[in-house]
Amino acid sequence: MPAHRFLPPKTPLTGRIRVPGDKSISHRSIMFGALAVGETRVSGLLEGEDVMATAEAMRQMGAHIEKHGDEWRIRGVGVGGLLQPDGALDMGNSGTSTRLLMGLLASHGITVAFTGDASLSKRPMGRVIEPLSQMGASFESSPGGTLPLMMRGALPAVPITYRLPVASAQVKSAVLLAGLNTPGITTVIEPVPTRDHSERMLRGFGAELDVEEADGERIIRIHGEADLKPRQVTVPGDPSSAAFFIVAALIIDGSDLVIENVGLNPTRAGLVEVLRQMGGNIEELDRREVGGEPVADLRVRHSVLTGIDVDPAVAPSMIDEFPVLFVAASMAQGTTTTSGLDELRVKESDRLAAMAAALTSAGARVEELEDGLVIEGTGGEPLRGTAASPVTTHLDHRIAMSMAVAGLASKDGVEVDDTAPIRTSFPNFMDLLEEAAA
Repeated sequence: MPAHRFLPPKTPLTGRIRVPGDKSISHRSIMFGALAVGETRVSGLLEGEDVMATAEAMRQMGAHIEKHGDEWRIRGVGVGGLLQPDGALDMGNSGTSTRLLMGLLASHGITVAFTGDASLSKRPMGRVIEPLSQMGASFESSPGGTLPLMMRGALPAVPITYRLPVASAQVKSAVLLAGLNTPGITTVIEPVPTRDHSERMLRGFGAELDVEEADGERIIRIHGEADLKPRQVTVPGDPSSAAFFIVAALIIDGSDLVIENVGLNPTRAGLVEVLRQMGGNIEELDRREVGGEPVADLRVRHSVLTGIDVDPAVAPSMIDEFPVLFVAASMAQGTTTTSGLDELRVKESDRLAAMAAALTSAGARVEELEDGLVIEGTGGEPLRGTAASPVTTHLDHRIAMSMAVAGLASKDGVEVDDTAPIRTSFPNFMDLLEEAAA
């Protein structure tokens, strides 16, 4: 397990960098390509361990997926054409792969075992088991509704109308994907909007999908027994990966960094808005559309940040970015208060407890509440850093990368107990940090 001490860079962060492709869009481009008839070509795919777990699972069920140069080519089997896999589908650390594939396979007449690593095996799957069971799929899970898990798909499945009890793009997507091979119309009612990559991409692949707003809720209907068409997909840069470099450039004196090709889907761009409210200088250059998604190059300059009360309504649009926002808050002037973040307790780790402990060990002043953190900033002064023992990341890639950023803005550096989990979502993170600080 490679521990690593992240030290303040000798120079500000400058120049231009490009972060890897969006994780959410990468997963979906492989899944939808595997369900289309013909060849889908994908450029900019994130080649982290999570996305590769999705690719391997789709191969086990009959899709041909291979890399040619910088492009991935996927020959699909058609909706309803997935084959019974020979063995269990190993999801590694990927909650997205697990929940979306459970949905996809719920309306196929096959039986599948899902397994995962120690961290994934603690994560709750009951939230997708419930609606998929209503559609006719059956499940035998480990105690507490976790992996390992055996699932029998239903053929034909039953279309349902499902109101999301929690704001979760993964649950929404699981039900919509189950609806692809279900006769009739499957409906999801979303009280709070969540990331909408599934809806945008399903339409792009030719599914019949309608979205309407009524009484402040989104109502999404998918017409079953869909016929997906192959397409060219260009994956924009992942805003959740860009987040670490945005915060680093804001808090490291003298920085002026351009992060190219960042996806700015409004259901994902909450962090940029919150950092601007705190006084962050983040400029959008060359705003454009790539594959149905808004994209821009972001120029980020060192800024004096001020603590704010973060509106809990933005939480779904930046749920994965809170750990690195907590780092920015620890360097701001005054107090930052966050609430409505219960969802962070059931991520790869309990991210509220993990970040409270990690930042406290690095010298930040943090109070942990039931559903958020209250952070008293240093007013721009560097954090002390960790001296006695390394920060515990709990095998969580976002804790590791957030505390790496904290180390860049500390006096003595921050030691992280294990950098291996970073490979799940951002394989070249360490190289890009060196490049930006060179």
